[in-house]
Amino acid sequence: MKRALELAKRGIGYTNPNPLVGAVIVKEGRIIGEGYHKAYGHHHAEINAFFNATEDVKGATMYVTLEPCSHYGKTPPCAKAIVEKGIKKVVIGLKDPNPIVAGKGIQILEEAGIEVIVGVLEDEVKRLNEIFLKYITTKKPFVIMKTAMTLDGKIATYTNESKWITGELSRKYVHELRHRVSGIMVGIGTVLADDPYLTTRLDDRKGCDPIRIIVDSSGRIPLEAKVLNLESNAVTIIAVSSKADKGKVKMLKEKGAEVIIVPSKNGGVDLTFLMKELGERKIDSILLEGGSQLNYSALEEGIVDKINAFIAPKIIGGNTAKTPVGGLGKAHMKDAINLENMDIHRFGQDIMIEAYIRKEG
Repeated sequence: MKRALELAKRGIGYTNPNPLVGAVIVKEGRIIGEGYHKAYGHHHAEINAFFNATEDVKGATMYVTLEPCSHYGKTPPCAKAIVEKGIKKVVIGLKDPNPIVAGKGIQILEEAGIEVIVGVLEDEVKRLNEIFLKYITTKKPFVIMKTAMTLDGKIATYTNESKWITGELSRKYVHELRHRVSGIMVGIGTVLADDPYLTTRLDDRKGCDPIRIIVDSSGRIPLEAKVLNLESNAVTIIAVSSKADKGKVKMLKEKGAEVIIVPSKNGGVDLTFLMKELGERKIDSILLEGGSQLNYSALEEGIVDKINAFIAPKIIGGNTAKTPVGGLGKAHMKDAINLENMDIHRFGQDIMIEAYIRKEG
């Protein structure tokens, strides 16, 4: 199963909104076939393992990270293929939470007389597929809030200079995160201050650009902004409120951007509504690289699932220098947003705290 997990990771960035799945076929103690889900719409891991098998798989055991599918979608059902190939035993990491599957694949296998074991390395499979698990059950994106700050908690100097807080290794990892997710979201303040590309740049391979999502309630984005003028397979979405100028909206569409009209909330856009709209566009995950105000709004509206907070060994001070989360803030400690399941990673001299928002109740 560990090998199946390693294989599944090779699909990172290419399978969204499908899960990351790996499969290994073992016969008489020997691995005779391996496969993984390479890309959305392509063959599933089990089928690829059959394609790569070096000998007859009849009577073999298959290890697969996620329950084999039982329905016809982009590809035929894998559970039936396993039965037809004569597999004797199937070891599954995690039962598929997709309501279309949800145990039906296991049922097909068991009814055919195949021995089925479920729950091997289940926690590892859940962690690998945390994006899929949320999206398939809620149809809303899994949101990762990424921040980069100095040791004294500043994201820029008092003159708004922010390049570069973290080191090269941290910035490389952020591009790995961009490659992993379907979308990247920033506020209009970030676009006006930094004019970023919001693309994926990897050294060793071509990465997948995430869909760029700009939260811009008034439609202030300049038509010459880089996110509106670059060659990319990913589109740019501008989320505006109804108060945005209709002429400007028309010009944005003419530039090739998609425009989503979102209800207003607290002077900005309703982020909960926006998440629903993005989910309907099959955007299963978002890297939030916003400024302090957008981060605050996202946390207040409860759309954030995970935090990746980079901390650099630098101190810049400044009473007016911005922090990762702005807004009004909490009046009482009892109202603080709590995190759980924390891990700490090192990137050169920087550290990254990775943690999940504790869902109260």
